[in-house]
Amino acid sequence: MTAEELVRAAAAGDAGAFEQLVRLYEKKVYALALRMCGNPEDASDAAQEAFLSAWKGLPNFRGESGFSTWMYRLTTNAAIDHLRKGKRQREETSLDDSETPLHIPDQSPGPQESAEGAELREAVTAGLQALSEDHRKILILREYQELSYEEIADVLDMDLGTVKSRISRARQALRKILLKKGNLSGYLPSKYSEKRKEGRS
Repeated sequence: MTAEELVRAAAAGDAGAFEQLVRLYEKKVYALALRMCGNPEDASDAAQEAFLSAWKGLPNFRGESGFSTWMYRLTTNAAIDHLRKGKRQREETSLDDSETPLHIPDQSPGPQESAEGAELREAVTAGLQALSEDHRKILILREYQELSYEEIADVLDMDLGTVKSRISRARQALRKILLKKGNLSGYLPSKYSEKRKEGRS
């Protein structure tokens, strides 16, 4: 069955079809929740809440946007709700290379460059957690999930102009945080990725 067929079947009450949808999207949902929440336990809870919301909401899902876009919206909302509840004290989590695709050219770095890259990734991860809620979620959707401006507008239910201006302000805020901590060198959001994304925006 295609994803669209699974969505229709799940919306009609087919639990097996929904389980297949969960398997298809669980990695992406968890990755987004992890970057929003900052630690694995909260991310797992938020991901489960997002899928529970999807199961409850599928009968009313009309498909105006794609299922993946809808799941991004549910996951973002679940992560924000979870953070607001403050169920447990969150710790900063350093993500490894495969989970944090920072837009830095691959130049086969030596030991020193590798160490600097790891330090930079930790600094960016911490910087994201220091951003305001609005700035963090929109920057994650753009830089990490690589959604287009239109997709972000759909996920966050805002107009395109607001999306673009908020992304710009979020990038500036992150730069300021990294500058303050002395970690800006070598990293400017979208410096290497924006050209690649222009066709999708």
